[in-house]
Amino acid sequence: MDIVSAFEILVKSMLFASAPLILTALGGVFSERSGVVNIGLEGLMVIGAFAAVVFNLTFASTFGAATPWVALLAAMGIGGLFSLIHAVASITFRANQVVSGVAINFLAVGLGVFLVKAWYGAGQTAKIPVPMYYTQIPILSDIPVIGPMFFNNYLTSYLAIIVAIIAWFVLFKTPFGLRLRSVGEHPLAADTMGINVFKMRYIAVFISGVLGGLGGGVYAQTISQDFSGGTITGQGFIALAAVIFGKWHPLGAMGAALFFGLAQSLAIIGGSFPLLSDVPNWALLSAPYILTILALAGFIGRADAPKAIGTPYIKGKR
Repeated sequence: MDIVSAFEILVKSMLFASAPLILTALGGVFSERSGVVNIGLEGLMVIGAFAAVVFNLTFASTFGAATPWVALLAAMGIGGLFSLIHAVASITFRANQVVSGVAINFLAVGLGVFLVKAWYGAGQTAKIPVPMYYTQIPILSDIPVIGPMFFNNYLTSYLAIIVAIIAWFVLFKTPFGLRLRSVGEHPLAADTMGINVFKMRYIAVFISGVLGGLGGGVYAQTISQDFSGGTITGQGFIALAAVIFGKWHPLGAMGAALFFGLAQSLAIIGGSFPLLSDVPNWALLSAPYILTILALAGFIGRADAPKAIGTPYIKGKR
């Protein structure tokens, strides 16, 4: 394999592997910008993957080629509803947000596996009948060299990038985004200005559920193409690391998720590159996490979390 072909495969693999991570990480940004820690991103991906696969298996004959996209809508809805469990526990009842998120992770896996066994009589579903496929972007895919690299991929890869740009605009260029960020930085001050802290945090956690479910649905219909208890194995935590490494910024989280996707791709085809042929896979896979630790330690710029993150708001209490 020549270096150009290897690089083309690397870029294409990075884009499609990063899409679920980008979407889920954006959900984490919304939740944590509002002051609610969301360790449950893994569980939201699991329930989104479960919903997408079950919908695809059930309604493939009804929706035909549109099935994967309608399944993504189902995953988004189920993910949003599932996230409300975390919202009620951490916002209304002021439970420990980390514990609540961990519970979401366990509940999603347990519920998904239980329902799969109850409905399909096995611990794993069949392969979905209508998966997503690579799509060539007209005209752009014909550009020499860069066309095949960047414009012949899953549409979900481009969707993830577009959603990241929209998330940046919403958070930093709209009154809604200003209110959401204010309840994560100083909820008491936001409350005195007439902003409903509880409502904003509920909305933020719900958005994180919608995007986490979308990420899980994308993963299930592009990578695994079925569902079992091991379909999502750490991708939600990688997305959480992308939130931190991206400094709680939508575009930063997208960049971190792309980097994580690159590392995963290098672990698979890194041997095709002369400089990386002798580097073990574990070193390539661990590199993003090492950099995240360095970022948290302050060696790669400051990574300051929202000031009120993890702190339940009690109305009127300083």
